[in-house]
Amino acid sequence: MADTAGRPPGQAHGDGARGRGPARLLLVGGGWTVAALVAFTVYLRLASTRAVNSDGASIALAGWDMLHGNVLLRGWKLADVTFYTTEVPQYALIELLRGLSQNVIHIGAAMTYTLVLLFVAVLAKGTATGWAAAARVAIAVGIMLAPQLASGTDVLLSSPDHFGTSVPLLLILLILDRVRRPRWWMPVIVSVLVAWAVLADSVVLLALVIPLGVVCAFRVARSRQRLADRWYEIALAAAAIVGFGLAQVAYWAIGQAGGYTERPLGTQLAPLHEIFFHNLPIAAQCLLLLPGADVVGLPAGASTLFVALHLVGVAAAAAGIGLGAWRFRRREADFVDQLLLAGIVVNFVGFVVTTHVFFVASAREIAPVLPFAAVLAGRQLGPYFAATAERHRPRGASRHGARRLSAPRYRRVAAGALGLVLAGYLAGLGLELTTPAAPPQDAQLTAWLESHPIGTGLASYWEANVVTVTSGGRVAVRPISTVGNRILPSVGQIKDEWFDPARSRVDFVVLYPGIKVYPGFTDRRLVVATFGQPSRVYHVGKYTILWWPKNLLTDIPS
Repeated sequence: MADTAGRPPGQAHGDGARGRGPARLLLVGGGWTVAALVAFTVYLRLASTRAVNSDGASIALAGWDMLHGNVLLRGWKLADVTFYTTEVPQYALIELLRGLSQNVIHIGAAMTYTLVLLFVAVLAKGTATGWAAAARVAIAVGIMLAPQLASGTDVLLSSPDHFGTSVPLLLILLILDRVRRPRWWMPVIVSVLVAWAVLADSVVLLALVIPLGVVCAFRVARSRQRLADRWYEIALAAAAIVGFGLAQVAYWAIGQAGGYTERPLGTQLAPLHEIFFHNLPIAAQCLLLLPGADVVGLPAGASTLFVALHLVGVAAAAAGIGLGAWRFRRREADFVDQLLLAGIVVNFVGFVVTTHVFFVASAREIAPVLPFAAVLAGRQLGPYFAATAERHRPRGASRHGARRLSAPRYRRVAAGALGLVLAGYLAGLGLELTTPAAPPQDAQLTAWLESHPIGTGLASYWEANVVTVTSGGRVAVRPISTVGNRILPSVGQIKDEWFDPARSRVDFVVLYPGIKVYPGFTDRRLVVATFGQPSRVYHVGKYTILWWPKNLLTDIPS
């Protein structure tokens, strides 16, 4: 355990300081690069097994507009999570190279998961070397290696959601882990990075801002030094708060400059009985889903066996969290380990007590818990497995020539079991990759509209932006909602000019019952009452398309 606990800030390992010539650095860098490329290829294929929907398409359209000069997203009304500084510019860069298509969402998801996996590996490794580093990385990466097909892939490798926020969060933790000695500029960097992350996703408040303040306050309170000697922790806590404030100022400034607006975030607390009898059981299943071990309701079969194998990862994550909690109060406890534990706890508790817990897919609200738990497990459990390296040396001999007992047999068995589990994860991942690529949602509607150019349309949220993106912009369908007996623009993920009759035109309305979890719009009577009798009616599968020889926007309140 000497590779983490009790190490003075900034002290490097002697082994890590030797043998790092240019050839070794080139070899290590090449290894990381190859690993990243392989991971990206694998996760791009896995992402393609999930159907693109309007959530990802909405961010792709915002990125497309940003790419074409609308940096502030003027006229946009976004959801309560904007991704303005994370996935939106990421999608814009992908679109610069690949254009507007469904592949943008798949490529973005694969990029994000690969980045998170690499950050998890580097942060779990820390400054450890040799077998200690290998064990740490194997445990951390193993927990995240094979996302569960279907619902797990939807949460982690589908449309942008809170999982992408793990990238700036892990980057901040990585910087804090590497710069151990107090530096005056570190709080400045932390505040800027926090502001960047918060402007995209408010979950940063639960995953980092509050945990950083709590951990720093705890370390200062536990110290016997004067407050002036603990200026670094105090400054870091202040930096988190300042960063959160900077994000609010930036959002206000964007609004004053005519930029996007954001739907207010729901912060309502759930009733006590709902927390215990509804939220907690679903949250527990979410904790199984994130590391790929949600066996609840699955039929017997080979694929279920691979899912059940991920219970080992759940146990490892739980053990890492338990060890982190046990060591949290120690004065020599690792700062980053404390932040990881606090981030997990605060994010989870904040999730359980709110009204955001609907079903197991709500796990997206606590997605950063997965990489945090994986890193913590690697850092806490890795040293126990590292001792198995002794089995390669003569009994009674150590690396430095001193007599030393060989590693206990149970550790050798544990290391072998870990290798078998990782092999099982890889086999399960290979099985998942045989799943055929999924067409985007509403592919039949998109194909028909491309072959029958009848103008621009209106539809429910789930039949609108996805058609626009997957057609490459050749067809435009705008999202609407209903309030009472009125048809109105959707409450989010829209641009004002789409519904301005002076700048846009709409010719038809799509009626569709929708599919499970993705409701459609079928109120033909309300459509006729609003726009009059259509001149043409087309039937395409379960879609009904009503067309008028006029601009329908003149009949919709702005």
